[in-house]
Amino acid sequence: MLDPLPVGTFEGDPPWVRRLIKAQPEVVLMGPYMAYLLALALEERFPASWAAVPILIRGLVGLWAVWLFRRHLPPLGRPHVLLAVVCGLLSAGLWVGGQYLFNWTGLGGNLFKMALAPFKGGWPSGPEAVDPTVGLGPLAWWSQAGLRIAVATTTVPLVEELFWRAFLLRALIDWNRFDRVPLGQFTWFSFLGTSLLSCLQHPAQWGVSIFCWFAFNGLFYWKKSILFLVIVHGVTNLVLYLYVLAAGDWQFW
Repeated sequence: MLDPLPVGTFEGDPPWVRRLIKAQPEVVLMGPYMAYLLALALEERFPASWAAVPILIRGLVGLWAVWLFRRHLPPLGRPHVLLAVVCGLLSAGLWVGGQYLFNWTGLGGNLFKMALAPFKGGWPSGPEAVDPTVGLGPLAWWSQAGLRIAVATTTVPLVEELFWRAFLLRALIDWNRFDRVPLGQFTWFSFLGTSLLSCLQHPAQWGVSIFCWFAFNGLFYWKKSILFLVIVHGVTNLVLYLYVLAAGDWQFW
């Protein structure tokens, strides 16, 4: 159990937030990501024509959770905006190029389907590329596309970087005392562990996800700034989605 945070840091927090953080301090960095994932499950409960609604909900839920714990976040660091934009552009390009390389080798399929291939009687044919515009009118399509891009460039980078870089990289060094591990401290176990675990978040692009996490972890060790990685991550997602819309390459949607 982690030592409780000083009482003075809870000024202005609702009582239930105080109790939650005192009992589970890691919720500050894990909570927004978990809230986002729970809200993500709502997408299956809405028809495709109403997909904009669950996208908006999960975006707002994630941001609300970050705001709720804002007084207890670690220092976010400097943005290094120009460098972050360049790194984001490179990351998006390498993600697309890397995925095509994995597709060419036959390893570009869904990780879970590949793992079940021996029991299903055949290797998956490749990445899934379902056109999400089919059956949708312009309003239904562009409302969800616009909101998906907005959430992917704001909420997603924020909640994921707080979880992966600010929490898990340190928790895999010392789980019970992660808050005493300096931001950006390197160990091979946490570096490789977070990178390999990332493929569970991106099963359809599991291979490039691992290498992307290598790069993101490396940038974090270099600059030791959460805000820098949030911008890098956001630019990466923005460029990827703009590429998909321009090229119709739906395997990345």
